[in-house]
Amino acid sequence: MTLFRSVATVGSWTMVSRLFGFARDILTAAILGAGPVADAFFVAQRLPNLFRSLFAEGAFSAAFVPLANRALVDGGKPALKEFAEEAFAVLFTALLVFVILGEIFMPWVMRVIAPGFEQEPAKFQLVVNLTRITFPYLLFISLTALQGGLLNTVDRFAAAAATPVLLNLFLIAGLLLMMALHLPDGRLLAAALTLSGVAQFCWLMLSCRGADVGLRLRMPHLTKGVRQTLRVMGPGVLGAGVTQLNLLVSTALASLLPGGSVSYLYYADRLNQLPLGVVGIAVATAILPPLSRAVRGGDTAAAIATQNRGLELALLLTLPAATALAILALPILTVLFERGAFGPAEASATAAALISYAVGLPAFVLVKVLAPAFFARHDTKTPVKVAMASLATNLLLTVILMRFFAHVGVAAALSVAGWLQATLLMTLLARREHFHLDTRARANLPRIALATIGMGAVLAALRAALHPALAGGAMMLRLAALAGLVAAGLAAFLALILLLGVVNWRELRRLPA
Repeated sequence: MTLFRSVATVGSWTMVSRLFGFARDILTAAILGAGPVADAFFVAQRLPNLFRSLFAEGAFSAAFVPLANRALVDGGKPALKEFAEEAFAVLFTALLVFVILGEIFMPWVMRVIAPGFEQEPAKFQLVVNLTRITFPYLLFISLTALQGGLLNTVDRFAAAAATPVLLNLFLIAGLLLMMALHLPDGRLLAAALTLSGVAQFCWLMLSCRGADVGLRLRMPHLTKGVRQTLRVMGPGVLGAGVTQLNLLVSTALASLLPGGSVSYLYYADRLNQLPLGVVGIAVATAILPPLSRAVRGGDTAAAIATQNRGLELALLLTLPAATALAILALPILTVLFERGAFGPAEASATAAALISYAVGLPAFVLVKVLAPAFFARHDTKTPVKVAMASLATNLLLTVILMRFFAHVGVAAALSVAGWLQATLLMTLLARREHFHLDTRARANLPRIALATIGMGAVLAALRAALHPALAGGAMMLRLAALAGLVAAGLAAFLALILLLGVVNWRELRRLPA
């Protein structure tokens, strides 16, 4: 399977998931708005997602996939299954203990995660209760991530990429039941989140069996392979999950701001996550296995070529997405979200945060594309040092900027920290001669930037021309105007990259495996 097809497989399923997620967010905004229940649920959702990203999809997967590839090359599927079962047993045991401790000490955890909520006892108790319901999600989704890494190792990308669709379907069902049963406190929605984790785990368990890599639960033992995984994983907990850690810092500090700030940042981040998930996660997921094989085989040229094509493809899709989000932030939120409990004030506040997040979107994607170059070489110490610098920068800037710009300053600090992290990763790879821009990338990247600027100019002009329809027309007219803007921006960008000679689809299909 070529890199392009791998990215397309992961990206297409991620796009389906994000579209369902987009519908879920519109429904959430209409039902919960940006009130205390919304703030509490978003914090309750953030905590298990943080640990999932750190211990499972982040550091664990970064350590597991290269070692799983080695087991597959050395001993075939039997050796791969044995290694995966050993890792599964240890991960399951560790996470089960962690979840039980989290349930017991949740009030103390919330005093760190959402310190501002303590000023409102009812809100604080609500977030504790909701997080206790959502926290078991961590166990199931982490085991799901391991199974996904196992499937990716044998070049089965579709099943793992499809699992987030189940999450969104369960949450949409939870929201509809909340509305139908008049249960506004969020407990039903929190339960839907945990049940989605169970469903995702069962789905990938069946998928692994179908790929002849089904796992049995063994007694946990710290075997040589597991110890090596843990050694690689240890420092990578911060290196791979710094984006989630930064978001956690942002959420904790935003809880000190006026009510609704956590919700504004959540809705803005969810919109920003659409291209980040479709592009960044897809490219990072697809390049790690071939990159690991190239590095293990000593083929430096193939490794650098894979990295260049991943970088080029990521920026080709991310730069125009970030520009469009920044220019169309308010129209998107006004037309699609402004209804029910989500009014004009909430739309305006969220749009300001979205613009700040969009500035950092290319950086967040670059981090996901560059980090696998370290993970493929079993180097997680370097990313963790870079992560710590990014984390410190985010914390410092958030404390400073939120004093002047409230929640918008929180989003801006995260974007600056993302650019710092991406710049440091690329600089260190170049110094070690593990990466350089090849001739094709040096020619295409400026052209992509030029096409993005041209598309931005078209969108800005059309937004001004369509402002009456976007702001005051009937709903169908407003939807048509927004759809026209999106279509015009896409058409302008495609025309420009074709005119400038950036895209050659035949060549893209022959990208290195």
